[in-house]
Amino acid sequence: MAVATDSHRRASSADAGEAADALVVFGITGDLAKVMTFRSLYRLEARGLLRCPVIGVAGNDWSIDQLRERARTSIKDTGEQLDEDVFARFANRLSYVQGDFTAAETFKRVGDALGGAQKPVFYLEIPPFLFATTIKGLSEAGLTRNARVVVEKPFGHDLQSAHALAADIHQYIDESQLYRIDHFLGKMGLQEFLYLRFANTTLEPVWNRNHIASVQITMAESFGVEDRGHFYDPVGALRDVVVNHLMQLVAAAAMEAPAGADAGTLKDAKFAVFRSMPDADPARYVRGQYDGYLDIDGVAAGSTTETYAALQLEIDNWRWAGVPWFIRTGKRLPATQTEVRLVFRRPPRLRFLETPGRPPVQSQLVIKLDPMTGIRLIVDAHRADQGGPQEIMLDMEFAEEGGEGPTPYEVLLQAAMDGNSALFTRQDSIEETWRVMAPLIDHPPPVHPYAPGTWGPKEADQLMSGEGRWHGPWIGSAAS
Repeated sequence: MAVATDSHRRASSADAGEAADALVVFGITGDLAKVMTFRSLYRLEARGLLRCPVIGVAGNDWSIDQLRERARTSIKDTGEQLDEDVFARFANRLSYVQGDFTAAETFKRVGDALGGAQKPVFYLEIPPFLFATTIKGLSEAGLTRNARVVVEKPFGHDLQSAHALAADIHQYIDESQLYRIDHFLGKMGLQEFLYLRFANTTLEPVWNRNHIASVQITMAESFGVEDRGHFYDPVGALRDVVVNHLMQLVAAAAMEAPAGADAGTLKDAKFAVFRSMPDADPARYVRGQYDGYLDIDGVAAGSTTETYAALQLEIDNWRWAGVPWFIRTGKRLPATQTEVRLVFRRPPRLRFLETPGRPPVQSQLVIKLDPMTGIRLIVDAHRADQGGPQEIMLDMEFAEEGGEGPTPYEVLLQAAMDGNSALFTRQDSIEETWRVMAPLIDHPPPVHPYAPGTWGPKEADQLMSGEGRWHGPWIGSAAS
């Protein structure tokens, strides 16, 4: 069981607060850079927010022209409309260092490429087993003194490994220098989500156990594992997205209002949510695997890895005691959408108004986060076209009123370069989320098959017994 030590809190509160004068991307020739990083940096350039050189580091024997061409094709392949003037400015920032991440000579060349930069950000788009090796190389080359280091998930594969990974890294850098990326903290924006919750007196007073019957969080994906079998099969849905992405959404939806604007106070509020959660119960956990998964290259014969996970969590504090939190995620589902849905308590019987056989239904508040963002209020009302009461939906798409914000990696890369650690995950919270999920990892229930294009195995519906049914996700104007 993890406890937030004073050193954790002090380190997380110590934002560097200074703009980076160089961004060094380890693994810049890899898939993540291809689908996310180049596009995000280009968009920051277009908005005038990229103000430092970008140094790529990888093992491939590439020229700078090859790197720039990879950047161009990667940006275009994401569907971005390429502005040649913007791209020219971005391309001129790029340089490249080739080398083995275990070789001291590589880090000397990185130091030479940094020139006189004093506040670099090192972004490690590499497998976790290389984190400590790479950070050690940077440290021994004298490059980490005023640096920030950004690492990608996964942060371990269980509680013990998460603790060991942090211990390895902390040999070379302080916790305050370590920025753990979880791209869900860039979606819609944690601060935007919290502002919506706490800045509206129509919402905050009812955002608790006195008014809410249950909370449903759905992360649906219409695509499958495809060519990622070698990566996905040892991981599965629980480790891939539940213990990190979806637990971050739980924290955003459940936390108390932070008492201050600094990153440490925000992270304390999130940690308090995880610390209040009992261990998850394997009896309230359903695993599924879509038909055809076993035929994917890289998937072990007879694999029982889950591509679908549905579970119930509890939060034992004054705001949420007694309110079940239902989490589900899956691949090859009918749609792609992530949402947080509050299902309110049923009203009392309204005998003077009721339509025979139809009591008032539960109201709902839906906040959709990815790939589209919006807010929906579902209430019961009389409708002339229905001859009586029916649900009505009050919708607002953020793209239509206020516009879509920047993409998640834009938000997070900009935050890392600005020294704003509020959107990054702290070690004590990571250890608490692994503690909550440990019983599900140690005692997994059997995996159930489901057909692609369905909402997962029928066994997941049993989780909702006594709590209605799974709702949504909200995809378009007709979905509920």
